[in-house]
Amino acid sequence: MRVSFLGLGAIGRPIAAHLARSHELTVWNRTARRAVEFAQAHGARVAQTPQMAAENAEVLLTCLPNSGEVRQILEGPEGILSGIGTGVLFLDCTSGEPAASVRIAAQLEAQGVDFADAPVSGGTNGAEAGTLTVMVGGSDATFERAKPILAQFAKRIEHMGPVGTGHAMKAINNALLAVGILAFGEGMVGLVKAGVQARKALDVLNTSSGRSFVSEVLVPDRVMTGAWPVTFRLALLAKDVDIACRFLEEQGIKSPLLHRASELLNEARARLGEGADYMEAIRLQEQDAGAEIRG
Repeated sequence: MRVSFLGLGAIGRPIAAHLARSHELTVWNRTARRAVEFAQAHGARVAQTPQMAAENAEVLLTCLPNSGEVRQILEGPEGILSGIGTGVLFLDCTSGEPAASVRIAAQLEAQGVDFADAPVSGGTNGAEAGTLTVMVGGSDATFERAKPILAQFAKRIEHMGPVGTGHAMKAINNALLAVGILAFGEGMVGLVKAGVQARKALDVLNTSSGRSFVSEVLVPDRVMTGAWPVTFRLALLAKDVDIACRFLEEQGIKSPLLHRASELLNEARARLGEGADYMEAIRLQEQDAGAEIRG
């Protein structure tokens, strides 16, 4: 099929690489150099504008930092809306806002375009391996139409409900991840400062009821080693927690814990800068406590 992919970031680039193996792929990226480099490596075509990417596409995917950027490339004289054709399948893999997706879907429906929000989980490793989890919000028919495309880069594809529910699920997932990171850091730096050896504490935790994906997978590779690789920006995690808080407010649900997590992440973002990795929130906790989680 003729597939266009917009947004070649840390997650988008490997997703697009999987699609290039089976489809006639066109790519667009705000930093044009990345699109050119990708095209040279994977045999894709480069579009100079979002409009050009949408022209003649049968399937169009976006993977951008936020819903605001999706709307920016939709509208305007060189936007997707001025180039997209009737019957196109539009899948938004951005970690976006549920309410924004509902508005975008209505806008695209008026042009005869099928839309689904399809954010992913699994990080850069999952994107490279093609084992991502995709959370889809859309109609039954759109979901069935999307599955063969999503299966090119995903191991698990779940239909969460109508448009917006995919983004809601992703936001809540990442908010729970954020709480786990912050709680782990607080507890572990306290143990280390009290004289408990970090490796022993982690081993006990991971055979006890307090274990989690954070303690079992992320901490051993990134915190205990002091490596701090940048795989997912702290700024993006903070954005996702903010989305989760707004979503819950829209449902009439109070979320004091997630609001406090949002405050802490945004404080860490201000101190560490826009390029910091999300696990570096623990690095700040180490600095503030004067104790490092290593071993």
